[in-house]
Amino acid sequence: MPDSTSPHADPSGDSPTDDEKFFTVRGRRWRRTDPALAAEVVEQLKSHLGRGRSGVRAGTKAQDTEAVAAARRTVGLAKHGLGERGAPWWELSEQDRHARAADALAALEGDEAAAGRVFGGGDRG
Repeated sequence: MPDSTSPHADPSGDSPTDDEKFFTVRGRRWRRTDPALAAEVVEQLKSHLGRGRSGVRAGTKAQDTEAVAAARRTVGLAKHGLGERGAPWWELSEQDRHARAADALAALEGDEAAAGRVFGGGDRG
């Protein structure tokens, strides 16, 4: 968690509680979706996430390692966009959080440069 001098610290001084950051399923803790994202963006990313998960299942059943890898990439991009992977959303500015989601959506729709920004955290250039 960043300290108050961190460039990623919440300027309002309010930081989310663990209950707002995580949820638990069968004893395993998972990061929650970024609450700052618009409902439409979350819906689009979750649609990609569902298709990716379906692709992993289908590729695994068919023993198609390339299909599984591609589907896992889709899952990873969607989860990064949702704030569930990568830098914790509560450590980023709201602008960076929205940019990460937009880059993930662009990457999921075929923009490879956007994928590099999502995974690499580089500039929006």
